[in-house]
Amino acid sequence: MASTSPEPAAADETIDTIHIRRLECSDHERGFVALLSQLSPCPDLTTSVFATRFAELAAQGDDHIILVAEDPSASDRRILATGCLFVERKFLRGCGKVGHVEDVVVDAAARGRGLGLRIVRRLVEISRDAGCYKVILDCTPELRAYYAKCGFVEKGVQMAVYF
Repeated sequence: MASTSPEPAAADETIDTIHIRRLECSDHERGFVALLSQLSPCPDLTTSVFATRFAELAAQGDDHIILVAEDPSASDRRILATGCLFVERKFLRGCGKVGHVEDVVVDAAARGRGLGLRIVRRLVEISRDAGCYKVILDCTPELRAYYAKCGFVEKGVQMAVYF
């Protein structure tokens, strides 16, 4: 999910004024948690709690990446969109890897600008570059068409146990 520093500039993506980069610990102050709460309940986190979780995820290196989209020209540099990639290492397929896309959300005020599509496509590209043999995600039926635009096809049925 996280990195202790942004990716090198060559791996960053700037389209228009929107910059897509890895999550930084300072993004806590740029509304990252509030953005996640638009996807699923996410109570506010103290700076200390956020920093602790950030460090835990950063320790996973490129097996857990969170990308964010920001407009660096904006005065508050709020996080406008985010998405996460978790790389699962398997014994199947000769110790292959599977990319799991999670927690994709675009701020309600920034929707319709293609930010989610840019984030998801970048996560898929990172998965491919990491040697994953597939990338999967779960979504609601209402989002099938959206993820089809991102190159995903429906496969199987999702099942879950929540605690």
